[in-house]
Amino acid sequence: MDKPKNRIKEVLEEKGIKQMWLADKLGKSFCTVNFYVYNRQQPSVDVLFQIANIL
Repeated sequence: MDKPKNRIKEVLEEKGIKQMWLADKLGKSFCTVNFYVYNRQQPSVDVLFQIANIL
């Protein structure tokens, strides 16, 4: 079975945005954003809305 695609990772790559930049805009650590990007941790709905607004 295919692993679900991670849209955060896809959009960052499409726009040429670094995880560190997103972490700074969210006020989160690089590690936290990296966990979101690689599906190790799921962001809350509030954080998802923040990410959507930023991207």
